[in-house]
Amino acid sequence: MQPVKLPKGFRAAGVAAGIKKDGGLDLALLVSDRDCVAAAVFTQNKVKAAPVIYDQQLLAEGNALRAVVINSGCANACTGERGLRDCAEMAELVAQQIGCPSNTVFVMSTGVIGVPLPMDKLRAGIPAAAQALSEDGLLAAAQAIMTTDTLPKLAAGDLTVMADEQRSGPRTAQLAGIAKGAGMIHPNMATMLAVVMTDAVVRPEVLKRALNSAVRKSFNRISVDGDTSTNDTLVVLANGASELEPLETEFEILLTSVCTDLAKQIVKDGEGATKFITIEVTGARDERMAEQVGRTIARSPLVKTAFYGEDPNWGRIIAAAGYSGEDVLTERMALWIGDVQVCTGGAAVAYPEEAVIGAMRAKEIAIRLDLGLGNASATVWTCDLSHDYVTINGRYRT
Repeated sequence: MQPVKLPKGFRAAGVAAGIKKDGGLDLALLVSDRDCVAAAVFTQNKVKAAPVIYDQQLLAEGNALRAVVINSGCANACTGERGLRDCAEMAELVAQQIGCPSNTVFVMSTGVIGVPLPMDKLRAGIPAAAQALSEDGLLAAAQAIMTTDTLPKLAAGDLTVMADEQRSGPRTAQLAGIAKGAGMIHPNMATMLAVVMTDAVVRPEVLKRALNSAVRKSFNRISVDGDTSTNDTLVVLANGASELEPLETEFEILLTSVCTDLAKQIVKDGEGATKFITIEVTGARDERMAEQVGRTIARSPLVKTAFYGEDPNWGRIIAAAGYSGEDVLTERMALWIGDVQVCTGGAAVAYPEEAVIGAMRAKEIAIRLDLGLGNASATVWTCDLSHDYVTINGRYRT
C-alpha cells in the first residue's frame, strides 16, 4: 500500500489498548495543532450509539474540533446513560493529553452492540496514543479502527494553485482520509466510520455543502448487505494550515474523489466478498430515480448470489428494478453484463452465454441497465454475497 501523508498540522496514532481479544490495534487518535472547522453526517438508524448522540450535540453547539478519538472492538451502542458518560470521559482524557477543551474532541466507536466500553483500558490507552502521535501515524490509525475489515482503508488528494500577484509560488492544499467498514454497509448516510482531514481554508457553510454533496455521490451509493449500523459517522476537519482557500467547486470535487475512493475500498473489502460490482443505471427521468433503482439492485440477495455463483440469471436484475418503487417500464429496459447485451425491450436477446459467464468470473464486474425513460444516470457499487459472509456474521460476537 502506498503511504498516505497527513495534511499540514495533523498527527495520528494507532495503539493496542487491549479492547480486542486478539491484542490488535484498537485505539486511534487524530489531532490537529490548531482549531478545525468541522462538518459531519451520521447514521439515519433510529437506534443511535452513544458517540453519535454525543457528537451530534457537540456539533450542534458550534464547537471547533481539535481531535478525533476512535476505539474498535466495542460500539458503545445501547449502553444508556453510562455510554454517554463514557464518551465524555474519553473526550476529557484526550483533552488532558493534548491540551485542549474537552468539547473540541470528537468521539467514535465501532464493534459489538450492547457492551459497555472497558474504560479502564481506555484510561491507559489514550495516554499511550497521545505519546505515539506522529506525522507518519495515519496507517496505524487506519489499522486501529478495523473490525472485520481485512485491509486498512486510506485515501488522499491535493489541489495546487499556481503563483499569482499575491503569491510568490504555488500553494497546495491536501486532503487525507481513513475509513473502516466491511459489514453492516448500506447507503443510508454512509454505514461506516470515516475521518477526512484537510489543511485547506474552508468556511463552515462551504464544508457542510461539500460534505453533503460528496456523501451523496460516494458513501450513499455503496451496499454490502443492506444493513445500516448504529454508529455510522463521517467527519471532515479543515484546519487551514496551508492558507489556501480553494474555490467551493474545486474543494467539492476533491472531497468527492477522496470519499469515493474510500467508499469503493469498503465494498471491495465487503465481508466474504469475492467480486466488486459497478452498477450503472442510465436512461432515468432524473438522478434520484437512477440512484434508487441502482441501490435496489445493489442490495438484492438474489442478484448478489447470482454474481457469486457466476450465473447469468439477468432476470433478477430486471426484477429488482421493478420493485425499486420507481415507475419503470419493462418494455423500455435494456441490460448489459460486461460488454454483452442480454436484454432489450425487457426481453432476452440472443447472446453467447459463455461470454457472460466469462464477464462474471472477473473480480471486477460492470453492469449497465438503461431504463429508456430519460437522460439521467447514477452509479452504485456493491459486491457479491458468499458463504463466508454467513460464517463471519454467524460468529461475529463469539
